[in-house]
Amino acid sequence: MTQRLRSAFPALVAVGLVALGSSLLLDGAANARQLNGFDLGNSLVPVEEIHAGGPDRDGIPAIDQPRFIKADAVDFLARDDEVLGLVAQGEARAYPIKIMDWHEIVNDRIEGEPIAITYCPLCGSGIAFRAEQAGRALSFGVSGLLYNSDLLLYDRQTESLWSQIAKQAIAGPLVGTELAALPLAHTTWGAWRRAHPQTQVLSTQTGERRDYDRAPYGGYSRHDELYFPVSARSKRYHPKERVLGVEVNGQFKAYPFSELSQTNGSVSDQVGGTPIEVRFDWAQPSAQAFDAEGHSLPATTLF
Repeated sequence: MTQRLRSAFPALVAVGLVALGSSLLLDGAANARQLNGFDLGNSLVPVEEIHAGGPDRDGIPAIDQPRFIKADAVDFLARDDEVLGLVAQGEARAYPIKIMDWHEIVNDRIEGEPIAITYCPLCGSGIAFRAEQAGRALSFGVSGLLYNSDLLLYDRQTESLWSQIAKQAIAGPLVGTELAALPLAHTTWGAWRRAHPQTQVLSTQTGERRDYDRAPYGGYSRHDELYFPVSARSKRYHPKERVLGVEVNGQFKAYPFSELSQTNGSVSDQVGGTPIEVRFDWAQPSAQAFDAEGHSLPATTLF
């Protein structure tokens, strides 16, 4: 079992209660280790750093039966609208941010393979996962909880809580387990359609009544205010500076867009002892990481 988060963020040390015979004290201790109905007793991160985001569990409804339409039939996206683009089993799919803002999770399948597309509006982070653990398919919901201002999703099979960015269960029966990330492009509809003209696109027919032309978080991605606490902030960059986060062999590196914009569009580097190339597109702007053979790596664009 991985100890990535345990080593970085030691779990709270349980303090034994003096046997005072007070059921009130015992109830208080139990409630302090639960949020939105999730048991945090074995949390890998400090419980006091997990925050309720406002909506209850499933108050932000995941999309469980996604519908898709052909690119030619799309009339609700402008060329500059952002999408998360996935290619799996030879099939291209686009998940518009204007839909993901309202739902955060799409439980999808491509050629029978369960895939979870996740997006946190408070981090601008889109990550796709193979939605399975030990051969068992998982489906995910929005817990209503945040850690480091990032989405904590939960699987409905065990009710374990998962950190989206860490790609790891931080509490519950599957604590310490990791999910395998898939390469996911965070780009514009125009760029994605040019690269994948046969792409399918997530439909606004989601089964929920939402105004997908209205951004529920307004201009949050541009101003410097943070709604929830984070463990570290850079004095060098704007709080909403976009970076491409890359992990290889347990090593991490961030490539700020403001730095990438000063290059010729290609940066050769090594992460975790492995050669990689980061390609930056000024027009979108967007960035992706590739290995030495030119294969996409599961990097993450986020604030």
